[in-house]
Amino acid sequence: MKKQSNFLLLGLSILCISLTACSKDDDESTPSKPSIYQRLGGTTLVQDPDAPTGTMIEAGRLSYRKVVNSTVQLIVADIQAGAPGNLSAHFSPLLAEVGAGNTTNLAVLTDNLTDFFSYNTGGTNAVNKYEGKNMVDAHNPATNPRMGVKSTNADYDKFEGYVGAAAQANGVAANTELYADVVAVLESLRSPIVQAP
Repeated sequence: MKKQSNFLLLGLSILCISLTACSKDDDESTPSKPSIYQRLGGTTLVQDPDAPTGTMIEAGRLSYRKVVNSTVQLIVADIQAGAPGNLSAHFSPLLAEVGAGNTTNLAVLTDNLTDFFSYNTGGTNAVNKYEGKNMVDAHNPATNPRMGVKSTNADYDKFEGYVGAAAQANGVAANTELYADVVAVLESLRSPIVQAP
């Protein structure tokens, strides 16, 4: 009986050691890549340059807001200059409101875009909650009166170009993994946004 107990104890010891060794191997997995939001500054609080002193904002959200605002400025500059392929037809209802001195819906648009990109790239706390329309409805004039026309692939290429230029103007170099990841997010949205041939 003592001999069987020793073998049983030895067997249990070997089993415990091998299970412990297996669990250590499982714990040593490759860490996941930080989200785009984290790589843009994440949840680190910084002074909001557009708000009164002492107002803080998450660095990731501020990065997106800067890119969104720069994108809007680039779109408007092309429209004002009459640049070929500009997106004036898409934003004509919104541009008419702004031209009449009403910037409310422009603020809603920029906030929605900032929320959307922040939330969907890793900023999943309450500050970045997106409550706007789904991408199909948001880009269909029949369900969103602020859209003038449906987008084509050429229109979307133009929009991606604006976002890319805005990202570069705000410190995201074009030849980086971060830039490529941002473009991948934009490309993932092409199908629901492009609704015209």
